[in-house]
Amino acid sequence: MEDFFEKLHDTFIVDDRWKYLTNGLKTTLIITFFAVILGMALGFFVAVIRATHDKTGRLKVLNFISKMYLTVIRGTPVMVQLLIIYYVIFASVRIDKTFVGILAFGINSGAYVAEIVRSGIMSIDSGQFEAGASLGLDYTKTMIYIIIPQAFKNVLPALANECIVLLKETSVAGYIALEDLTKGGDIIRSVTYEAFLPLIAVALIYLVIVVGLSSLVGRLERRLKKSDRG
Repeated sequence: MEDFFEKLHDTFIVDDRWKYLTNGLKTTLIITFFAVILGMALGFFVAVIRATHDKTGRLKVLNFISKMYLTVIRGTPVMVQLLIIYYVIFASVRIDKTFVGILAFGINSGAYVAEIVRSGIMSIDSGQFEAGASLGLDYTKTMIYIIIPQAFKNVLPALANECIVLLKETSVAGYIALEDLTKGGDIIRSVTYEAFLPLIAVALIYLVIVVGLSSLVGRLERRLKKSDRG
C-alpha cells in the first residue's frame, strides 16, 4: 500500500504534475464546447439543404456538395481529417492548435448531426407543410417555424449523444501536439515512466464526464416522453 501511495505522489504531486491533467481537461472542454456549436450549425444547414432537395427537388448543386461533404467526412477517420487540416491545409500558416481542433472536430461532427437532423425533418408528416401553407407561410417560414422545432425535439436525445461521442473523439487531438486531457496523461507517463496511474486517471475523468452527460441525456429523454404524453 505504501508503494502505491508513493507512486501516486510521484505521479501527480511531484512538480505539480496533476496540472497536466487539469490544463488538458480545460483544453478538451473548450474544444468540445465550440466544436459542438460549429457541428450543430453546420449540421442543421446541411440537413435543411438535403431535406429541401428530397421534398422539393430544389437546391441540386448545394445538395450535391452536401452529399460529397457527408461522404468524405463520414468515410474517413477523424484523426486523418485532423492531420490533414493541420499539416496540409494550414501547413504554411502559424495557427492556434486549439482552433484547428475545434475546426476539425466541428466539421466531423457536423456530418453526423446533419444526418440526425435530416432524419428528424423527414419524419415530420407532409401535412405540416400543408398546414403552414394554409396559414400563409412560404416553404422557408414553414421550415423555420413549424418543421425544424418539431424535428429538433424528436432528435434532441440523439444530438445529445453525438455531443458525448464528440467529447471522446477529441482524445486524438494530441496527434497535432495539442495538450488535451489524453496528452496530459501521456506527458506524465513520459516523465515518470509509469503508465498505469496517469492513463487510469485520464480514463476515469472521461468516464465521470460521460456518465454525467449520459445521465442528463436520460433525464432529457424522460422529460420529452412526459411532455409527449401530456
